[in-house]
Amino acid sequence: MSDATMTKREITPMNGVDTPTLFATINAVQEQPELAKFRFRASNRWVSGTHSVTAPEEFDGAGATHQHTHGFTFESDHPQVLVGGGKAPTPVEYLMYGLLGCLTAGIGNIAAARGVQLTEVSSSIEGDIDLQGILGLSDEVRNGYQKLRVSFTIQGDAPAETLEEIVEQSRARSAVYDVLSNGVPIEMTVNAA
Repeated sequence: MSDATMTKREITPMNGVDTPTLFATINAVQEQPELAKFRFRASNRWVSGTHSVTAPEEFDGAGATHQHTHGFTFESDHPQVLVGGGKAPTPVEYLMYGLLGCLTAGIGNIAAARGVQLTEVSSSIEGDIDLQGILGLSDEVRNGYQKLRVSFTIQGDAPAETLEEIVEQSRARSAVYDVLSNGVPIEMTVNAA
């Protein structure tokens, strides 16, 4: 079944997903692909040491500029063992959180689109990183994760094979998985005073 294939059943909200709006969005983007172009923004301020605060900003998409419905910020820091204050997760931990959040959101949407009622979705993630690269002690050791391991538990009113297909389809369509596994060009500018 393709990502956007609708079944013959009545399309109703399911798993907390507004499924009729999901299919309406897919149809609208299919007719007007320019609606799929989004640009997200955030700003960050250093607090002290390794502690900083990031705030999402307005974003563009679906032909308009939007505000998040709730204001929120993300603090990041390093643990004390890494010369930080331990006030918040490390930035590389946020990458793991983003991956789990993206995959789980996809599972919820895909299951609803397929008419599968979910009763449980839980996951865990581990990431291995060798700090010799970050600390400048080795040019042979990469700065980022060397490996990530993700594990899902999923239950619903479908056979195990279908539930596994839902998780795989989420992985195949995950923006965060794509960025982490394929990389993305990054442009940086510096305004020094």
